[in-house]
Amino acid sequence: MEAKINSSSLLVSEFFLICFPNYQSWQHWLSLPLSFLFLLAVGANITLLVTIRLEASLHEPMYYLLSLLSLLDIVLCLTVIPKVLAIFWFDHRTISFPACFLQMFIMNCFLTMESCTFMVMAYDRYVAICKPLRYPSIITDQFVVSAAAFVIARNGLVTMPIPILSSQLRYCERIIKNCICTNLSVSKLSCDDITFNKLYQFVIGWTLLGSDLILIILSYSLILKTVLRIKAEGAVAKALSTCGSHFILILFFSTVLLVLVITNMARERVPPDVPILLNILHHLIPPALNPIVYGVRTKELKQGIRNLLRKL
Repeated sequence: MEAKINSSSLLVSEFFLICFPNYQSWQHWLSLPLSFLFLLAVGANITLLVTIRLEASLHEPMYYLLSLLSLLDIVLCLTVIPKVLAIFWFDHRTISFPACFLQMFIMNCFLTMESCTFMVMAYDRYVAICKPLRYPSIITDQFVVSAAAFVIARNGLVTMPIPILSSQLRYCERIIKNCICTNLSVSKLSCDDITFNKLYQFVIGWTLLGSDLILIILSYSLILKTVLRIKAEGAVAKALSTCGSHFILILFFSTVLLVLVITNMARERVPPDVPILLNILHHLIPPALNPIVYGVRTKELKQGIRNLLRKL
């Protein structure tokens, strides 16, 4: 029996994605809002990147960090959503081993990179409000380059073992009950023990995302403490408005992620298709809303977008 399992596992060279196994008839209708959100996310982030690139007044560290966030959002969208839409529209459900594990790596790596970028942006707002006189000497272009290198190196190196561990497993099944190659959806198809695989993702996920969240909360606690000491009229509102957009983005990111975690923990009480849908939306809703929130709430960025539209 063991020999049969081993020989059959060697034949598994690709996976078969089953999106929403209980609601197959809804997939074409669901593709419409997903397509709209996908076009909105990619279009809005590209517009933001082009605006920051062309407007000299936006060549500042805060907007460079926002550009990094937009790049991460675009890559996440392009990694996940086109394949989901191909399944919905053309029934292209197969995905090769390399493509599946590459998708797994990008999702894990870029998700934590996005969280780390939010943490750096929170530090930027902390320095701007709590140490305004030292802001130009602390938050420099060199700081942004170093921060970007840290974001990429930390999350790339630490999340790399997740797809590597999964790729080393022997697979006896090829049907993934998901629209995307998440680590747990894929690894549970293996004939091998996946305890270490699951434990590594759990520890690394909570360590990276948890530490970022703690530092973000600490930054905003210090910001709030400083703001409440300001006596000048209107200074509190002005100070809070400078980090309001950033706080809203963190709220979007954290809320969707928290709901996804809770639903996965309560799998027995929640239909299996709900976590699948939430996982897809987590790669769409924050990327679609991030540039819109900043574009609406930031005067300089709003003016830059207007100038760009006039040139077209």
